[in-house]
Amino acid sequence: MAGVDGDKLNRLIGKMLGDLGGAFSVPTVRIGFRLGLFDALSKGPLTAAELAAKTGLTPRYIREWSLAQAANGNIDYDAASNKFSLSPEQAMIFTIKDSPVYMEGGFDIAAAMIEAEPKVENAFRSGGGVAWGESAGCLFCATGAFFRPGYVNNIVQTWLPAIDGALPKLQSGAKVADVGCGVGFSTLLMAEAFPASTFVGYDFHAPSIEQANAHARAHGVGDRVRFEAAPAKEISDRGFDLVTMFDCLHDMGDPRGCAAHVRRLLKPDGAWMIVEPLAADDPAANVASPVSRLYYNASTMICVPTSLAQEVGEALGAQAGERRLTEVIAGAGFSRVRRATEGPFNMVLEARP
Repeated sequence: MAGVDGDKLNRLIGKMLGDLGGAFSVPTVRIGFRLGLFDALSKGPLTAAELAAKTGLTPRYIREWSLAQAANGNIDYDAASNKFSLSPEQAMIFTIKDSPVYMEGGFDIAAAMIEAEPKVENAFRSGGGVAWGESAGCLFCATGAFFRPGYVNNIVQTWLPAIDGALPKLQSGAKVADVGCGVGFSTLLMAEAFPASTFVGYDFHAPSIEQANAHARAHGVGDRVRFEAAPAKEISDRGFDLVTMFDCLHDMGDPRGCAAHVRRLLKPDGAWMIVEPLAADDPAANVASPVSRLYYNASTMICVPTSLAQEVGEALGAQAGERRLTEVIAGAGFSRVRRATEGPFNMVLEARP
């Protein structure tokens, strides 16, 4: 075809094959998680027949699944022994739940995004939103699972220490609100690390709060932690030393109103810690980033529809960037907003009344 650069076309085809291969892998990887196939391989190399016997599953399916995962690069295959195995690096992604790169939740989110496609497509036409909890299956469960590894490896170790004066208060006994807590992983991690403090997790999604309360009972911290179903702007308690928001400000319909309300929740010397997806202020820089690629696609299918389904519907999106987030927060009357720290996936902002 005239005007087509053959080399560019071949590179694009190669990229598309990689993209489709990744997309095609989503259901088989999820099956591997749910049926314990990755866990079984983490104990040592196995032939497909041995893996089938160990898991009690059908040998023909297991052989095809094993070869599919080897082709995906998710497991290793030794042709000489006809055995499949999991390397230490692969184990960090597929079997070690507290690893910072454990990805089961990510594959579940990908499946939920596909399930939600008809509703979001309709919203493209109508201009409306798709409410959180109504887009697909247990998207809120998958989201909690996706963020949990990052929280396990960062909240106590890196993020809270970056907030001026937060650790001494938490160690001596602080009153903390975790707004947009989802199923409660972030709240419980803080509560377990700081037994002298009390924590309240708030979320507008009642089924998430039900799961959060179940998690609190399982962790035995019900005397210091409670969860309440409440929109951010309707939280009635006051006098918090610290308010936290993890990966949720950009999802809110009225982030400016929420920010103004958070200021009222805080003590005069309190702090607001806002954890948001890492993003540059310049979209051109974001589109070149593989992390932003994930966030932009998730934002299209989840974050923007969620915000547009709420009052105001500002729809900041998951790649709003520090400059825009700072403008929202400072506009609510906070005197100081700074980037306290960052990692490969998140930035942490600190706001002071």
